[in-house]
Amino acid sequence: MITFSVREVVEQAVQTEKLGREFYARMAEKFRDQTELRRLFELLAVHEAKHEASFMNLEGRLSDDAPEGWGEVTPYLRAIVDSEFFLGKDKCLPSLEHVKTAAEAIDFALCFERETLLYYYTLRETLREKNVIDEIIREEKSHIVWLNNLKKSFL
Repeated sequence: MITFSVREVVEQAVQTEKLGREFYARMAEKFRDQTELRRLFELLAVHEAKHEASFMNLEGRLSDDAPEGWGEVTPYLRAIVDSEFFLGKDKCLPSLEHVKTAAEAIDFALCFERETLLYYYTLRETLREKNVIDEIIREEKSHIVWLNNLKKSFL
């Protein structure tokens, strides 16, 4: 089984935030005529850019030593990354052509936020820099609440 180094896991988080930012920016453009939806996606894109910067800063402070329990965590992180939803050439996130309606965009964003939240909770279990991860987790949770409330308005 291939395992990740701590740096690779944090770099994966950086890439996830970049993809999230790109997705939200594309959705803001796609739904530019729907003011509420456009503004939400623009705000989410800004938050993803902040998370990306936070993870890049965190990456610069990491040591090369594996944290305690790292061997137990990496298979789970690998499973998340290998999931059909997450990252990679054939994964859903890079191929967003299937998102045609506002409801589909919101559903997709909710799934993305939940998947990243799982990843960050697992990352939090092992890294010493819990305050950085906690702040990002709080924001990811708020994204889920925003998106869920918006989804209700489309029902």
